[in-house]
Amino acid sequence: MKEIDDEAVVLRTYKSGEADRVVVLWTKAHGKVRVLAKGVRKTTSRLGGTLEALAYVKVDLVKTRGEFYVVRHVAHVERLATLRSSYARISAGYGVVEAVDAIPSDGVADEAIFQLLTRVLLTLDDASFEPALVPASFYFRLLALDGSEVVVEECVNCGRGGPLVAFDASVGGALCDQCRHGTALSAVALALLRRVVGGELASVLRESDPPGAGEVTALAQEAIEAHFGKRLRAPGAVAPLGVRGKR
Repeated sequence: MKEIDDEAVVLRTYKSGEADRVVVLWTKAHGKVRVLAKGVRKTTSRLGGTLEALAYVKVDLVKTRGEFYVVRHVAHVERLATLRSSYARISAGYGVVEAVDAIPSDGVADEAIFQLLTRVLLTLDDASFEPALVPASFYFRLLALDGSEVVVEECVNCGRGGPLVAFDASVGGALCDQCRHGTALSAVALALLRRVVGGELASVLRESDPPGAGEVTALAQEAIEAHFGKRLRAPGAVAPLGVRGKR
């Protein structure tokens, strides 16, 4: 009988039968696993408050004969009360876990992704950080972990230092005025993008609505969607209107 005793983040849940719920977890040592939480939708269940999206928990699971594990015990590692008190922070969190859920790796361990995911949730739980750019920064870091770090210091096509005036996720970064195609890139968005991917993220996240934030959010979404080949739907992943101009 296969058992899992591990830390995990709840990516999403959906109903099963009259009282059960399927819970999709990203675990520290076992990758993505799917859990059948029996009776969790009953008002008397003690599991309901711990197995909800964005929860950071410790789980004790056992494999059934089917595709699911079942829960024997679950407890919070961090309760993330600040994150859950803000719609903006919750929305940002949904944008993050949706991207992780898109990774096609059931049962394949990737502790680096788990550590990145939990750091992001703890960032969203810290009131000193603004949530708006958290999903964008997470997408760029996720791409870097997969060997697809975006190029923003020179033209990804010809290597010229600038001026960089466009961004194309399909080629992996910024483009100069001679190679331009894809999405228009303003100077302020380029400056912010360089800060986000270049080591100044903590400072950026303490700023309220830095110039270029809308563009960077849209570019990050474009990049992660191109990488996975699918659209993201979570509120935190949706860029503001009017920032996707093409050239």
